[in-house]
Amino acid sequence: MKRATLLIALLAIGVLSMAIVASQAPGGQRGPNVAQIEKVRDNLYMITGGGGNTAALITDRGVVVVDTKLAGWGQPILDKIKTVTDKPVTTIINTHSHPDHVGSNEAFPANVEVIAQEVTKANMEKQDAFKGDKAKFLPKKTFKDKMNVGSGKDQIELFYFGRGHTGGDAWVVFPALRVMHAGDMFAGKNAPLIDVMSGGSAVDYGKTLEKAYNTVKNIDTIITGHSTLMKPADLKEYADFNNDFITWVQSEMKAGKTIDQAATEWRPPAKYSGYGPPAPLFGGIKGNIQTAYNELKKY
Repeated sequence: MKRATLLIALLAIGVLSMAIVASQAPGGQRGPNVAQIEKVRDNLYMITGGGGNTAALITDRGVVVVDTKLAGWGQPILDKIKTVTDKPVTTIINTHSHPDHVGSNEAFPANVEVIAQEVTKANMEKQDAFKGDKAKFLPKKTFKDKMNVGSGKDQIELFYFGRGHTGGDAWVVFPALRVMHAGDMFAGKNAPLIDVMSGGSAVDYGKTLEKAYNTVKNIDTIITGHSTLMKPADLKEYADFNNDFITWVQSEMKAGKTIDQAATEWRPPAKYSGYGPPAPLFGGIKGNIQTAYNELKKY
């Protein structure tokens, strides 16, 4: 059973990676790996393309990179960083374990310090990309609930607020700049992707978002996992959206609806204009409902 579960988890990771790669260019054909860079604040930049949004903070000691995109995107990240600073990359923070956020760890020198939440490291250790000699690109430091990196104007606060997209999603806060990187806990305004095999949870998702919103008060800008910059009000709305989804699932269960019936009936409430279903990875909206049904049956 454990072996079968592991194989399913690895298959899901592989499918996720291939689907994201295919989405980078029309027809699934990959062109040159070209990233874009956007200034968020003085000394803080967002680098897009090639998977998850990367943050680059220029500190007195060097550059801190949050998430390294898909494999093959390390050099484009470095090229964009060189357009704003000559300082070396000293630290990588991985928000979670998916290949579009950790795939280019190996493009950075082995002496770069890699940091992640402890569950994320455990999930990364299961991936072939970090086996054998490549284990040196795994996180060297982990945290459970909170960790501070650096000090003064360069201080970064790392938080873990609970399960959601995976079981180890880190929130990265730059207090002096009033900015937070939310990773794929807030990938964008749509129903979330929930990777159960990596510890994700449909029932806890909204609660985790709400805890992040209620705890981190010193920000006014959020770097999302795959979308544009957002505001704290958007995070609160996203928490409400996910909590309302679970309330709706509970009503479907109470009415005796099957998972297929519920999936057919689901529509985003009118007050969440612009929201839609997740990508088909992990089963799409039916997968979310299946996950919620499974979890709620245990209560």
